[in-house]
Amino acid sequence: MKAGRIHAYGGPEQLVYEDAPQPHPMGDQVLIHVYGSGVTPTELSWFTTWKTKTGTDRQLPVIPGHEVSGVVSEVGPGVDDLRVGTEVYGLTDFRRDGTAAEYTIAQPTEITFKPNSIDHVHAAAAPLAALTAWQALFDHAHLSSGQRVLIHGAAGGIGTYAVQLARWAGAFVIGTTSTKNKNFLSELRVDDIIDYTAVRFDDAVNDADVVLDTVGGETLKRSVRVLRTGGRLISIVEEPSLELLKEASEHGIIRPTFFIVEPNRVQLTQIGNLIDAGHITPIVDSIFPLSNVREAYEGGKGTHTHGKMVLRIAD
Repeated sequence: MKAGRIHAYGGPEQLVYEDAPQPHPMGDQVLIHVYGSGVTPTELSWFTTWKTKTGTDRQLPVIPGHEVSGVVSEVGPGVDDLRVGTEVYGLTDFRRDGTAAEYTIAQPTEITFKPNSIDHVHAAAAPLAALTAWQALFDHAHLSSGQRVLIHGAAGGIGTYAVQLARWAGAFVIGTTSTKNKNFLSELRVDDIIDYTAVRFDDAVNDADVVLDTVGGETLKRSVRVLRTGGRLISIVEEPSLELLKEASEHGIIRPTFFIVEPNRVQLTQIGNLIDAGHITPIVDSIFPLSNVREAYEGGKGTHTHGKMVLRIAD
């Protein structure tokens, strides 16, 4: 099979389009014929982070990509609820070879039926960002109708799903963005748009119930100031510092949380139902053939605006 593979730690220049051994499912695994693979350019730095934190190298070469939409091609002997020919989408385990290939391995707990209303390219654009937004808002922040939520980076990949999910949940949505994306957020029906190039968000917002941080750094530190007593601060970027934890405690804010998204079949099914019902629209920015995998992981060479980049691998 053809795949994009990383042969050395580093950036996209280490990514090679080449022949690779086709995997086959064992036990409770399935083989997916990949039609679409979501691209997260920052993923290439994760391998260095893995080495730093564990003190060990991942065995190279490695296939990146973990968002997939495609068709079940083979099933392992332990699988009884998926059949060959079933259209699926999902988020695969980060510790295995990924989806920037013609075929990839998944476990049934990582995938579910593809939404009927969208094609494979748009389905592949959803799992990582939509699951991250879902788990941030509902598993960690316990967002409910009528609450006020501030979403940093609201026009970004995760921010756009967070906006749509928060609106579906009945929350009042406040989003930070740059001037160029204000019209885009208006189209997403954000209730209050803050242009961070012109206004400090902590001067414009107070008594928020939830803050979702997709930026980190000073943005994360200042977010404590806009929360009401009992509010929640969730970051997908970095662990809160001891100083931040202390400040949050002094202001009566629930302990800030950092988390890393996990595959979840039940949540993927719920997200797929919301897509089919028109509550969530996956946004695709750019589409690349698998042979252009390096260009995709370079971020589209400056053409990327908002939405997801996706590898179209089969039609």
